[in-house]
Amino acid sequence: MGRYVNTHLIKDESVVFETKYHWVIFLTLRSLFTLTIAPMLQRALSEFVITNRRIIIKTGFIARSTFEMNLSKIESVNVDQSVAGRIFNFGSITIIGTGGTRETFHNISKPLSFRKAFQELC
Repeated sequence: MGRYVNTHLIKDESVVFETKYHWVIFLTLRSLFTLTIAPMLQRALSEFVITNRRIIIKTGFIARSTFEMNLSKIESVNVDQSVAGRIFNFGSITIIGTGGTRETFHNISKPLSFRKAFQELC
């Protein structure tokens, strides 16, 4: 479990599911130009976690972006996968909250397991 999530868990909250960026992020021009350092940092410093109370997603290090939403405020978690995504088990997840909040995260490892963990809690 990531360091950010560990320090931001509330009382009686526990991690149910955790994933990270898929290794496919190493097959980009950005990876080539930065000698794979940028994707290595991106993968190591990002956290995609479902707890028994909320979804927590943290990306970035210096310019950090966080997304936290209570499970009761989430209407659905949608998964989009290409053919390669289905073969190698990666894809995009879109979290739709009440009031029209919509956040999309690309190249996530095990997106169907992420959605299943969310559905089992609701």
